[in-house]
Amino acid sequence: MEVKVTVSDKIRVDKYLAEAYPEITRSYMQKLIEEGLVLVNGTPCTKKTAVSEGDVVSFEIPEAKELDVSAEDIPLEIVYEDDSLIVVNKPRGMVVHPANGNQEGTLVNALLHHCKGRLSSINGVIRPGIVHRIDKDTSGILLVAKTDSAHLSLAEQIKEHSVKREYVALLDGVIKHDSGTVNKPIGRSEKDRKKMAITMHNSRNAVTHYEVLERYSGYCLVKCRLETGRTHQIRVHMASLGHPVTGDSVYGAKKQKLFQRGQLLHAKTIGFIHPESGEYMEFTSQLPEEFQEVLGKLK
Repeated sequence: MEVKVTVSDKIRVDKYLAEAYPEITRSYMQKLIEEGLVLVNGTPCTKKTAVSEGDVVSFEIPEAKELDVSAEDIPLEIVYEDDSLIVVNKPRGMVVHPANGNQEGTLVNALLHHCKGRLSSINGVIRPGIVHRIDKDTSGILLVAKTDSAHLSLAEQIKEHSVKREYVALLDGVIKHDSGTVNKPIGRSEKDRKKMAITMHNSRNAVTHYEVLERYSGYCLVKCRLETGRTHQIRVHMASLGHPVTGDSVYGAKKQKLFQRGQLLHAKTIGFIHPESGEYMEFTSQLPEEFQEVLGKLK
């Protein structure tokens, strides 16, 4: 693809291309730049390259690589599916995509079998179709793209914070306020690289809105709405309030009293504009049985 710059003021090439091709996210454009696939006046550029009126910018989207992740016949709970996307209800304990130590048994392995390999290739061979992720021990709704065009549309909606994502979590302790907002930047912890932390160093803006649904003796059930989607966002933000997610031995107590098999955090609702029809769609899932059993004991 090739475009002649028509703006008079200088602008970064990645920003200009993202505005010129709204169906392609800025982050994906930056990935193409890093791979040397974006040229300014015939010369490879960097993300910081500025363009102005008269410059010619060209780029190419590489062909999808053949997947080297195996398809596995693993049962999936399908909430919705069409030719563009699929919405699944992921169980607690299932890893979303292959990584070191988890090459098999992941959601991606199951999706490749169910969709017969027909998934978007934007995120590469390890994460086909994956538009957003939830942690291994977080259960609930996950949105997956089957086509590249659907992936780009959904990724842009997430970037613009227009996708509705609501979670339900059981927290240690009782929050006094009925609702509130946590607006604290999150980045990689400098003390433990496996953890995330509230920090101003190499961090990104993170906003979580919460509402108390029910209070128990020593615990409370909350609904969290994500405005941004950083790694471990709800877990880090709730822990920063002094109320870590129950069962979370990473950001809470090392020895858990009520639930020892991972955080009681569930992605309950997702709402978005369908990439093809333009209609708003919303899906919800019930709390898993083990989550409900814990709440039953508290009641």
